[in-house]
Amino acid sequence: MSELFDVLVIVAVVALVAARQFSAQRVGDRKRWWVLPVILSIVALRSDGVLDPRHETLSAAMLGAGLVLGLVTGAGWGWTARLWQESDESVWSRGTRATLFVWAGGIALRVALVLAAVVLGIHQGTSALLISLAAMLFARSGVLAVRARSVRERHDAAAGFHAGEVPSAAMAKGGA
Repeated sequence: MSELFDVLVIVAVVALVAARQFSAQRVGDRKRWWVLPVILSIVALRSDGVLDPRHETLSAAMLGAGLVLGLVTGAGWGWTARLWQESDESVWSRGTRATLFVWAGGIALRVALVLAAVVLGIHQGTSALLISLAAMLFARSGVLAVRARSVRERHDAAAGFHAGEVPSAAMAKGGA
């Protein structure tokens, strides 16, 4: 039953993420962007089949490779998204054509990793995929949070300057 539950969670999360990826989404101001990846990791780690007991070292290496792949794919996804700020100061994002290529590359590399595990005789349960998905969402959310903060800071600095005001940093240094 655990494998079936993991598969359902993976399908649900991937479907949600894929559906929302290319529509405009508000980048939240919340500071808990890491909660969903942590929950997915806990769901994955509660399973006994994270590592293949017959090939523990190779299985751990494959799990590590999946984590790195998830982090790289998620970071690429976050960096290729287009960000902008609306008049109400909310920051929004939308996937670009480059985001699609990052996703396609990540999926192709994930399939290659699974095939390598099959060739090596390593059993990788759904937990390894779930952990990789959590790493991807963690990296994507982290990159978007950093980029959104940067967009807000640039907008705030430009707004103060355009309004004829001296930016607060210049005032603190004794500016006009």
